[in-house]
Amino acid sequence: RATASTRHDLMALGECMVRLSPPGHGRLEFARSLEIDVGGGEYNAAYAAARLGWRAAFASKLPDNPLADIILNHARAVGMDVSHVALEPHDGLGRANRVGLYFAEIGVGVRGGMALFDRGHSSASQMTPSDVDWTNVFQREGVRLLHSGGIFAVLSESTRATLQTAVAAARSAGTLVSYDLNFRASLATPERAAEINREFVEESDVLIGSPEGFRALLHSAAPDPRSGTAELVAAVSQAFPKLKLIAGTERTVHQGNRHDLSGFVGIGPRFGRGREYRDLEIVDRVGTGDVFSAGLLHGLLSGLPLGRTLDFALAYAALVHTTRGDTSQFRAEEIQALADGASASMRR
Repeated sequence: RATASTRHDLMALGECMVRLSPPGHGRLEFARSLEIDVGGGEYNAAYAAARLGWRAAFASKLPDNPLADIILNHARAVGMDVSHVALEPHDGLGRANRVGLYFAEIGVGVRGGMALFDRGHSSASQMTPSDVDWTNVFQREGVRLLHSGGIFAVLSESTRATLQTAVAAARSAGTLVSYDLNFRASLATPERAAEINREFVEESDVLIGSPEGFRALLHSAAPDPRSGTAELVAAVSQAFPKLKLIAGTERTVHQGNRHDLSGFVGIGPRFGRGREYRDLEIVDRVGTGDVFSAGLLHGLLSGLPLGRTLDFALAYAALVHTTRGDTSQFRAEEIQALADGASASMRR
């Protein structure tokens, strides 16, 4: 949809949690202090888009208390619209509703990172279709692109129903739909996640994921395990003919803080790879896939060629590996400079 006829360039629907991490590479068990941050798959993507200057919005549900204010203030600081975050009275104990928490250890050397979730009974996991006026959002306010994914879809039957309603309203209004598979073993079995994901991939324009996620999505229809990513993309395209673009990242883990990162885009038989970042030194990898999604959507909303879009998305993800926290601390010009081949030399 045209920019002039819409209030939002991108709206993300999902859960955002308060993140608690031991300083540095500390272990949670022995921590004497915890750093406070925020994060959630869909939220991270919207935040990263807002850092690029897009009119980004976040839809969710939170209890009306100071923990929720941490999230809302964090979003407002970069200009995100949170007017469609439904607030409900807090029950005072967290038995009925609460802000989800997660604890993150940052890996180093032979020790990988770890995420421990404490999100049961969260307000977001109990979100229902009536919490947001989706007709108003998509028909009256207008949204160019709706982004969500496999985390929110499998949180509960009510979040699944909420996403179904939002996607139907988006498609009716001519809004593009982007879906990130984003599998989490702590939320569902691979079979259950694939069943739910297939329902939403069938109604999406853009699909983001990893080769492993695509194999799970296709299940018994997946190509031979020895086949490459290009064959997987072709198989996903055939299984889900409404898709206009498929993209994702591939990662080789050498140590907890040293990875190789690459990415791809394709549809049908068309397939291409972007720049590979070898031996990438990592401060914190959490949220970098969501930032890749934001970089990809930035290119699509801007009308950039796919090659430049992919290189921008990979550069964005690579840069966010160098900072603590789930969310972006970078501007578009810094990202584009890296995508164009800038070195790590000191700027003076």
